[in-house]
Amino acid sequence: MGAPEIGSKPADFSLPATGGGTWRLKDAAREKLVIYFYPKDMTTGCTRESQDFRDLHARFRKAGVRIVGVSRDSVASHEKFKTKENLPFELLSDADEKVCKAFDVIKEKSLYGRKYLGIERSTFLLDAAGVLRQEWRKVKVPGHAEEVLEAAKSL
Repeated sequence: MGAPEIGSKPADFSLPATGGGTWRLKDAAREKLVIYFYPKDMTTGCTRESQDFRDLHARFRKAGVRIVGVSRDSVASHEKFKTKENLPFELLSDADEKVCKAFDVIKEKSLYGRKYLGIERSTFLLDAAGVLRQEWRKVKVPGHAEEVLEAAKSL
């Protein structure tokens, strides 16, 4: 199964979420949605990215946009990260990489010469009808959340 194409609706999915229970894509029906995939809780880049989305959260909500973050970390790890960083949105646990693979964000990476498979920082913007309108891959954190907010406001 390939990644969702711009102009198409991603398949519904459900994942364990912070705050207890399960989060489903269809739960965001009739709202614009930002799904950001990040490699790991409590790491420098992921913390900065999450803080940026946190700091702009009120402006995203004013624009009618919901935000969720997704990584392979456990819900317990997500709960600690969410509390430590005071994140006002849910974090979803994709431990089996099902949704990461559906969005084609699992990529070969290299650290100190060692190759491994990990999440490539990526963000997806869906309109209120659930249609994928924009995607950002190989995200560089500085300025990214602001760019996503501007794109969301234009929907």
